[in-house]
Amino acid sequence: MKQFFKFMFASMLGFIISGVLLFFILIGIFAGIASKAEKKETKVESNSILKLNLNYAIPERTSNNSFKNFNFQTFESKNETGLDEILESISKAASDENIKGIYLEMGINMNSFATVEEIRNELILFKKSNKFIVAYGELADQKSYYLSSVADKIYLNPAGELVLNGLSTSVMYLKNMFQKIGVTPELIRHGKFKSAGEPLIADKMSDANREQIASYLGSLYNTMVGGIATARKKQITEIENIINQLQIQHPEDAVKLGIADGLKYDDEMEMELKKLTNTDASSKLNFISLGKYSNSPKTNISTSEDKIAVIYCDGEIVSGESGEDNMGSETIAKAIKKVRLDDKYKAIVLRINSPGGSAMASDVIWREVVLAKKAKPVIVSMGSVAASGGYYIAAPADVIVAEPNTITGSIGVFGLMVNAKELLNNKLGVNVETVKFGEYADLGSIDRPLTVAERAIIQKGVDRIYEDFISKVAEGRKLTKAQVDSIAQGRVWAAKDAKKIGLVDEFGGITKAIEIAKKKAKLSDCRIINFPELKDPIQTLLSDMSGEASMFFAKQNLTTEQFKLYNELNKIMHYRGIQARMSFDVNVQ
Repeated sequence: MKQFFKFMFASMLGFIISGVLLFFILIGIFAGIASKAEKKETKVESNSILKLNLNYAIPERTSNNSFKNFNFQTFESKNETGLDEILESISKAASDENIKGIYLEMGINMNSFATVEEIRNELILFKKSNKFIVAYGELADQKSYYLSSVADKIYLNPAGELVLNGLSTSVMYLKNMFQKIGVTPELIRHGKFKSAGEPLIADKMSDANREQIASYLGSLYNTMVGGIATARKKQITEIENIINQLQIQHPEDAVKLGIADGLKYDDEMEMELKKLTNTDASSKLNFISLGKYSNSPKTNISTSEDKIAVIYCDGEIVSGESGEDNMGSETIAKAIKKVRLDDKYKAIVLRINSPGGSAMASDVIWREVVLAKKAKPVIVSMGSVAASGGYYIAAPADVIVAEPNTITGSIGVFGLMVNAKELLNNKLGVNVETVKFGEYADLGSIDRPLTVAERAIIQKGVDRIYEDFISKVAEGRKLTKAQVDSIAQGRVWAAKDAKKIGLVDEFGGITKAIEIAKKKAKLSDCRIINFPELKDPIQTLLSDMSGEASMFFAKQNLTTEQFKLYNELNKIMHYRGIQARMSFDVNVQ
């Protein structure tokens, strides 16, 4: 009888688990069907206004993974338009006779300054069409305002808020936390600025790390202040005074200081837009959302047989195939090779948005970039960040293009081991006994610290990879090893400064990079083809449902800061081999 109940309960548990999994699969399938249905071609009405709400984490490409964008609270698939379609839509709207202008909704912008810069530059180009851009919001943070500063008119809600208080970034130091749980990270690195592991082994910021953060943060600040001053026709000192003295504390202050053009409620904004579009007061405005407009018919579609490949290298660099949030060396190398061997592709644009990752995986991709460069022009477009391993794979390119506030550099490597002896022995009561043949057979065991000899071996490996790293950068950038070493050492740079030291060639976004690629390939017309090909959403759901679901529920049950810490620790636990990656995610506020 005991065995009977045992098997019965086991079967019930299996049935429940299977039911839950089937439930999520069905949700994903229906959401996938719904998202595909939403992709039907949109007809744009005459006298329309393109409404831009960019207050979400903008991905590099619009995902077709319905599970990733599924909201379990509303049971709806949330369509998050990627940067690729945002830029394309703004450009298309400039020549679309049915679009009369852009209505930009200000809010809390959670994207990097480089992403904001790229969209901002596209809006500046849009203004050449002589169509209006009007910005409005109840609450606007600095990134949102920086983006909106190019608008013809900026309006705030009378009860709203505009924040202009400068930039800051914070780094969490975890040494004391690890000590409390009985874990000692053992870090072996090369480069005095290589701060990737510093938060794990220290309880405060080193002088070298503080120096590099102050440098790139200051560069981001200067770009933001200069951009606002130019857009609002003010002196840089005026904007600096507004920020340093916190002169904007109420909406009226923004108007008085010329940072905003007026205060309006929603109904008053509606009347303002009706005037701009010559819409009758009793009629409705024709708003079209970004998501719907991206499904409208494309203009100027090329029929040329010549192609340029845009290969998206997005996320942390890992071995194997790419996932939703990382780039796999196998996937990216395969895409580059395919394009390299196809004569119809006349040039390659690598769109890199990565803090780095596995040194070995980076080298696999680097090799394919080198081979591709021998066959056709290779241009790099840097996104928010292209640092460490992200720079490693960029170095061989003919031209490197970045926004002034792109984070790059961090040319350095490190190795990380974990000693959990105290946690196992004293806190969990676990004793590990090892039998081995070979002095170093248990190298990397978590139940003991590294020996002096083991640490020396790992340090030697780190130093060798660092030397290889700077050699490849020197070769790709036509610099000496000594020159690269002087600007490397793991130091992070804003592209505005990186250009001065030879790590970046041109300022601009992916549009600029494509223009350079066309010029290098001597093309007047071509088709742009994106790689890697997006996976079928149902296939993605089935292959990685457990990972997606676990991340979703972690987000639901943790605060923003808790989830950030959880996510970083999760990444650390999955490090394999020596890493060429930047420090903890740079979060500038």
